[in-house]
Amino acid sequence: MTSKPNVLFFFTDDQRFDTIGALGNQQIKTPHMDALVKQGTAFTHAHIPGGTHGAVCMPSRCMLHTGRTLFHIHDHGSSVPSEHRLMGETFRQHGYRTFGTGKWHNGKEAFARSFTDGGEIFFGGMSDHWNVPAYDFDPTGTYPPSKWIKDPFYTNDISYQHCDHIRAGKHSSELFCECARNWLDGYDRDEPFFMYISFTAPHDPRSMPDEFLHMYDPESIELPENFQEEHFDYGIRTIRDEVLAPYPRTAHEIKRHIAEYYGMITHLDHELGKVINTLKAKGMYDNTIIVFAGDNGLAVGQHGLMGKQSCYEHSVRVPMIFSGPRIPRGRQQETYTYLMDIFPTLCDLTSIPIPETVEGSSLLPALKHDETIREDLYLVYGSLCRGVKDRQYKLVEYRHETLSATQLFDLVHDPMELNNLADEPAYKEIKNRLTARLLTYRDTWDDASHSTGKVFWDSYNQ
Repeated sequence: MTSKPNVLFFFTDDQRFDTIGALGNQQIKTPHMDALVKQGTAFTHAHIPGGTHGAVCMPSRCMLHTGRTLFHIHDHGSSVPSEHRLMGETFRQHGYRTFGTGKWHNGKEAFARSFTDGGEIFFGGMSDHWNVPAYDFDPTGTYPPSKWIKDPFYTNDISYQHCDHIRAGKHSSELFCECARNWLDGYDRDEPFFMYISFTAPHDPRSMPDEFLHMYDPESIELPENFQEEHFDYGIRTIRDEVLAPYPRTAHEIKRHIAEYYGMITHLDHELGKVINTLKAKGMYDNTIIVFAGDNGLAVGQHGLMGKQSCYEHSVRVPMIFSGPRIPRGRQQETYTYLMDIFPTLCDLTSIPIPETVEGSSLLPALKHDETIREDLYLVYGSLCRGVKDRQYKLVEYRHETLSATQLFDLVHDPMELNNLADEPAYKEIKNRLTARLLTYRDTWDDASHSTGKVFWDSYNQ
């Protein structure tokens, strides 16, 4: 057996940073995620920069797999140019067997470049969890369009261009984890493996086995401190995520949504645990780096929002945990990081050269020496808002039709972002400093040259 460590990567869909029991959420049950926290290092201030598209997960996943910044990915991440190295592709080129299952939102060609093996591949954004349109693994990487099929989620005939079968009645979290377990059970090669399991949970529609659906009583759920009935309109009021609950939001409705959200996460945790147990049964656990992360956060009633199309903490912060060889145990690391930093970190942990196209920063100095990786962060949503945050303050600028609004939050004393300080004279210097930093990021990230950035900055400069 190789001395190189294996890599097992769990990636969840719409899981907010504060939905793990061991990281402070006393309402949710996540025993296997809790174990990863205790046995490894949790980066408690991991982020995405946001997204240039309403489907925030698409650019987020592209940044993860390419290690590139938001405006240096192609077409919102719907595909990946051949000159941009991919994480799975890089491991494959350095002697790893690479296995992928679950959601892949960045084009069939990029998947084919990344993986030597796989199964139950979902080339899309969301689906009915009990009727996932999936492909079997094709070693030629062609994945042809499908025939017309009946899809229960949409209740009418549509042409799926991204599947060759549906495993009706098998929940997505079970489907992907079972596929991964079966592959691990039969793995007998000398090469190390890179396994990528990408969930479609806890993304809506929030359906799950009854045991988990009824695990959380909505009436016992605590509303977040920043629950609001409505948010001011900055251009997302009618998008898909925001119409999942009627306006004005009610406490009863939001508690139900949170209870179902938690149920999906606990079910996901349950299936994730089966994969880890298979790893242990095969005697591979001690030589496997396990990464757990999410593609973006989700409001679920916070600030009167339901989705992830904002620069608030609940939308841009994600879980990120490393566990395994060379990873300190039981540590919570507060340095700022982006998802795109995972790619170079795994390269360093496995002694693989970091491709020149990668722009993320390795977290190895933070893992080994508690070094700070980033002092501040740039935040984006579409053409509607831009933000920047340092260790204490966050500035957000909104531009939409006739709207011009500014927010300034003290994240140390107001972590739920309730008190806007933008017009307070005492904070003028801080506001000016963050504005200057915002403009610097605009230039260094080539934001104004991007189609969404041009719209925002033209409006901002008027």
